Amino acid sequence: MTPDKIKKLLIVFVPLAVVVLVAGIFLFNRHNEEIMGGPVGEIAPGEVVSANWAPFYPVHWDSYQTNLENDAKPSHFEGREYLRTIYAGFGFAAEYNEPRGHLYTIEDVIAIDPARKKAGASCITCKSTQVPELMEKYGADYFLMSFDEIIDEVTEPIGCLDCHDPATAKLRLSRPALINALERQGRDIDKIPTQEMRTLVCAQCHVTYYFQPPGKEVFFPWDKGTTAGDILAFYDEAGFSEWTHPDAGTGLVKPRHAEYETFLGSTHQTAGLSCADCHMPYTKIGNKKISSHKWQSPLNNIEESCTNCHRNGTEWLQDRVKTIQTQVKETQDTAGWAVVGAINELKASREAGVDDARLQEAMELHRQAQWYLDYVAVTNGLGFHNPTETLSNLATAIDSAHKSMESSREARLAVGEQI
Repeated sequence: MTPDKIKKLLIVFVPLAVVVLVAGIFLFNRHNEEIMGGPVGEIAPGEVVSANWAPFYPVHWDSYQTNLENDAKPSHFEGREYLRTIYAGFGFAAEYNEPRGHLYTIEDVIAIDPARKKAGASCITCKSTQVPELMEKYGADYFLMSFDEIIDEVTEPIGCLDCHDPATAKLRLSRPALINALERQGRDIDKIPTQEMRTLVCAQCHVTYYFQPPGKEVFFPWDKGTTAGDILAFYDEAGFSEWTHPDAGTGLVKPRHAEYETFLGSTHQTAGLSCADCHMPYTKIGNKKISSHKWQSPLNNIEESCTNCHRNGTEWLQDRVKTIQTQVKETQDTAGWAVVGAINELKASREAGVDDARLQEAMELHRQAQWYLDYVAVTNGLGFHNPTETLSNLATAIDSAHKSMESSREARLAVGEQI
């Protein structure tokens, strides 16, 4: 082809290509307007009703509404019957179900067994966008109010205001317990990087905590550190127990869903990932990329949650997770029945007339074993958030449980009981 012919072709096709490109950009932007278009105005400061954010963030709202699809409530006791024994004497023994989607928080806390409501208003702290304003309204008395005194004032489930500033939509911390814990660590919450905030907004609730006496304020026990051992050391130093096991006589502490603490130091956290990277992956809707607001297991959305980093294919990823979780479940069951054995040995010793002084070591070991087991059992993910630490905690639980059993038997032998 001669240079003249090439020039003639360029004269024809370059303008045509420009027209096509401009048309494509126009159509792209038109589509973008359809997705992002909304009324002009401002969201009211402190707007607790998430539906009132919807006109400004319609795509995010639609994503958030998909949490209504998660409506199953299987019992945590299924396949883990040992939990009923270790929780004896505590509200969890009456009912302990898998939570539904975050939009069901108010319905589910109202319907829960009355034995679980003894904590009062404190147990609603992570259930509603309205909680911070109720804390401001009642001050320290909020935590002393009964469940029935506060529940009629709570109508909105977990929503936009819990994590976002209405004026800017930037991530924010709304729960005093986390803010106070970070400040005790010397952190300036106004200078926390965005990527870390994508974890910390979840850590407002997906943590272990207790109701600190005498005011029953929700408190994160991180003053000695954030591992299971650090937190138990905090409780031991404070001489704190939540209840006494009716068979073992041991003063016990109840860990709660310690996803954040377990995630710290894990492979994914060390690599710089956040909770949102896996549980709220970026999703393409039309030409708009948003962070999914359907909070769920990454395995339900493995292409978007995992394959941006892991190139081994979805089948390999699923098998890898299954292998880890199967190992954790089997080890957890071994630990669970070992703790039941420790409880039964303590019960037998008491029935034989062995006094508390002789059983002190066995009870301390039972307390430790049950803590490490329960710390794993109540934490979502079945160990995947940090397999190494999870299996280490279960190993400690098994070891402590067997030492407790041995100590109980020795105490019975010391008083002449035949075993």
